[in-house]
Amino acid sequence: MQLRKLMVISALSLGLLPATASAQNWFFTPFVGANFGGNATFGDFDNLDDEVERRVDFGATIGWNPSIVGFEVDFGYSPNFFEDTAGARNFDFGDSNVTTLMANVHLTTPNRGAGVRPYGSGGVGLIRSQVSSTGNFFDEVSTNDFGVNVGGGVEGSFNSNIGIRGDIRYFRSLQDNESDGDFNLGLSDFDFWRGTVGVTFRW
Repeated sequence: MQLRKLMVISALSLGLLPATASAQNWFFTPFVGANFGGNATFGDFDNLDDEVERRVDFGATIGWNPSIVGFEVDFGYSPNFFEDTAGARNFDFGDSNVTTLMANVHLTTPNRGAGVRPYGSGGVGLIRSQVSSTGNFFDEVSTNDFGVNVGGGVEGSFNSNIGIRGDIRYFRSLQDNESDGDFNLGLSDFDFWRGTVGVTFRW
């Protein structure tokens, strides 16, 4: 009888133990933030609107980080990215948006559980830009460009499953889109910064 009680108590104790670190390798972080420091050149117009005003960004990051080195996929979307500009020429754009999808290497400290952990990440992927003109001044510009991103931040964990993450990241397009001879604009020399905050879920 005592052996049976001991086995029951042991089984209950094991069931109440916190999950091991290996069970918290995956993470998912929906985020919201803003872009800043944006620069762009359009076609043959040198530095036409080279200062993009801050715009809201939102998206999510999902990744796997068993120890120090892992990976993550980062998706971001910014509506009306080029709608207002702070450049001296102040060109009037219509509807626009920028979408990013990046595959990154993720580096962090190995500790788990509650606490604060810095991290860094960087990689390559897609930067998709769409720009239209008011008054049909030029044809709509839509590009799917190869780009890079690098950044980092700090993750604060309330426990082994939930935390909060602040991230700052730099994006740059590596493609130079030339205009085709008609009055179309090719987006080139495009880069911007993005700062976000989000809730991280681990499992």
